[in-house]
Amino acid sequence: MKIAVIAHDGKKAEMVQFLMEHIAELKNNSVSIIATGTTGKHAQKSGLKVERLLSGPLGGDAQIAAQVAEGKIDMVFFFRDPLDKHPHEPDIQMLMRICDVHNVPLATNPATAASLIKSLK
Repeated sequence: MKIAVIAHDGKKAEMVQFLMEHIAELKNNSVSIIATGTTGKHAQKSGLKVERLLSGPLGGDAQIAAQVAEGKIDMVFFFRDPLDKHPHEPDIQMLMRICDVHNVPLATNPATAASLIKSLK
């Protein structure tokens, strides 16, 4: 099982906290984590094993979307900050569309991500 994690700047700490709170479930289900660059860097600093791609605005969102389209990613956790503007919004919309096209679960907040983690059991 491979989960992609992405978080806007205002949600990076929340993403790391979420992953740490659910580390046991992730490890028990042999989940590997892939992340956009900066989100991945924050997760690695917390001791998590994470494969890092490019930063979102530099193409990381597109790299994750490509892996979703190739059937290499099983879930996407993208903690979005709905109260801030994002210059790479077209990339974000593309990733969300690719998840819908390929029927890959997409969580945009911790409550939905927790429900998806519960489904691993």
